[in-house]
Amino acid sequence: MSNIKLGVTTHSYVEDWVNDKVTLEDMYRHCAELGVDGIEIVQTSMFPDYPYLSDEYAGKLKRFEREYGVKLIALDGNMDRGKRWDRDLNEQEMLKILIRDLQNASQLEAPVLKSQYLMSPKVMQMAEKYAREYGVILTVEIHNPETPTSPIMTEYYNMMVETGSKYLGFVPDFGMLANRPNKAEFDRAVQNGARREILDFAIELRYNDVSREDGRAEMAKKEANGFEMQMFESMYGYMQFSKVPDYEGLKKILPYCPLMHGKFIDILEDGTESTIPYADVLKVLDEAGYDGYIASEFEGQVKPGRSSFEYVREHIEMERKILAVL
Repeated sequence: MSNIKLGVTTHSYVEDWVNDKVTLEDMYRHCAELGVDGIEIVQTSMFPDYPYLSDEYAGKLKRFEREYGVKLIALDGNMDRGKRWDRDLNEQEMLKILIRDLQNASQLEAPVLKSQYLMSPKVMQMAEKYAREYGVILTVEIHNPETPTSPIMTEYYNMMVETGSKYLGFVPDFGMLANRPNKAEFDRAVQNGARREILDFAIELRYNDVSREDGRAEMAKKEANGFEMQMFESMYGYMQFSKVPDYEGLKKILPYCPLMHGKFIDILEDGTESTIPYADVLKVLDEAGYDGYIASEFEGQVKPGRSSFEYVREHIEMERKILAVL
């Protein structure tokens, strides 16, 4: 039997945040109004002195937690391996970043720290003793175009199995389970001059596992314009999708997943997500007995006259309706 809990990441509110329409306290308040008891905080956008965390700011977050009954379920780190102009960060430099992020998570009593795959399996393993010392689960995000069984994530998985540590894990992003292209990007391409029939042709190439190189040749035969080729390239890059998402891989890594990202781009009029088959995804997690949080992560565009709060509410409502019948 599963124990699926719902939360929200502050990234969902980022468009309103950068336009000074909401505060971090507003985000806590919104979670409470939705009946959601967990929030994930992205340090780079929400911490004024990141990578440092003052006692004063930590106290403010603790006050929000007490007042709204919403606890911190994860802290997001930032593994910017390319922050130097002359070279990538080396292993020791990346380790220092992880240690600082782990210290912040420990200070705030966050059970999970999420980082990115650029840290490498070796550096993650080097950081395990610090995660254990601070009592924080260090996780790597599986983000499209990666999947649970892609080569780099397989390296992470094998390292975790070999290490046997309960302080290492994954945060799967549901974008990796998309079975349709990003609707917002699709519609924008059409508005800019892409032909629907050519984009549909590109989708079929992706569904049929045609290689990128062969797909480019097929698109050239169709005399695809620039906007159409841009969408084609996206479908083979950050916006990948599949008729058969990697559910078996997801189930394999489930024991290492304290948290997942409920990515969503838009909620359609029929109450479904525009790119990700949530009913199927949640059924897989329920049947596999998942025990952890799904943090709603809105990455679409806020349409005129609307706010990110509305999108998050619709997403939570969709998840609850699906879970109620499982």
